[in-house]
Amino acid sequence: MIFSTAQGLSAVALPLLALQAGYSAVMVGVLTALSAVAQLACRPFLGRVMRVVPDWTLLLCAAVCLALSSGIAAISAALVPFAVAQALQGVARACFWTGSQTHVVRGPGSSFGALALVNLHANGGALLGPLLAGFLSGRLSIVVALAVGAAISAAGIVPAVALDRLPPFAPRADRVARPRAWRRPGVDVGCWAGVSAGAWRGLMSSYVPVILVTAAYSETAIGVFVAVANGATLLGSGLSGRVRHRWLTAFYAFCTLATGIATIAVAVIVGAPVVVAAALLLAGLGAGGLQTIGPAIASDAVEPEERGDAITVSGTFRAAALFVAPLFVAGLVTVLPVAAALGAAGAAMLGPALASRRLHAHLRSEPIEETDGVR
Repeated sequence: MIFSTAQGLSAVALPLLALQAGYSAVMVGVLTALSAVAQLACRPFLGRVMRVVPDWTLLLCAAVCLALSSGIAAISAALVPFAVAQALQGVARACFWTGSQTHVVRGPGSSFGALALVNLHANGGALLGPLLAGFLSGRLSIVVALAVGAAISAAGIVPAVALDRLPPFAPRADRVARPRAWRRPGVDVGCWAGVSAGAWRGLMSSYVPVILVTAAYSETAIGVFVAVANGATLLGSGLSGRVRHRWLTAFYAFCTLATGIATIAVAVIVGAPVVVAAALLLAGLGAGGLQTIGPAIASDAVEPEERGDAITVSGTFRAAALFVAPLFVAGLVTVLPVAAALGAAGAAMLGPALASRRLHAHLRSEPIEETDGVR
């Protein structure tokens, strides 16, 4: 809850600060992509890291890195400090999501309920953060908003230290050749879910605020719009914990299609506030569902001691999409209007829906244990 509040605040405040400092729309995309590069570079190593150190240390690292990120940006919006702030945010995201998701799936039974519960709290923070960013940026300044975000991030050290001291994952006992993790049945679908969720989060942290600024919405209105999307993400996470086995394929397809179609709608009808709010709500609902069921499907498809690896690889795909989506739009912006570029990204986000057939085949051969939902 604490981490996501701070991260949601910075996700709105950093692009606004970049625009205020005079960076172009292309530079906003490049700088946001730098955060994703740092996350992408960090993610592949975390599976091995968790075989050496306990998972709670990743959450401690996440709190420290995010506090430093917001603090540095609050001090200076010059290119080098701003780039460092974006990179630290990427490292913080990688450590937080890998550490938190791994920590909660290590109990018995299905991962769906556990991940839905932690995502409910995380998305609750993501709902509050943009509201704080919009309010503080509009009433005071963007710098004050980032300073508050740094303080909130630092407070996350306390619950990180208070987590159960679960041991590191055991080293692999066998040397039997296995397919690459992302090709294994179930894990592959979790990776594609991560692609859709990551692309949406990357756009929400970059070009969605940019296109809203272009449409002359105020900082407060932008904060409300982002909060609507994050509130829907909260709902999507909650619903995913109650989805039964027989509806999982349909739920995955719906979430993927909803995220892509709604992104296109925001780009095409950005001048209509009600339509924008409805589209962001639909996209957030889909992204929230994918954010939960993706790592859950991947985690339940492997042995208990491989769950950290499965969550790491699905998170790596999410981080890759977080990097590629803003960079893709940044490239298109050089030849197209921002709205057209964002719409093209939304169209590309429809592709992972094709993985629903693979999910259906996997569920028929390896049924996932039913969950009693979030309690």
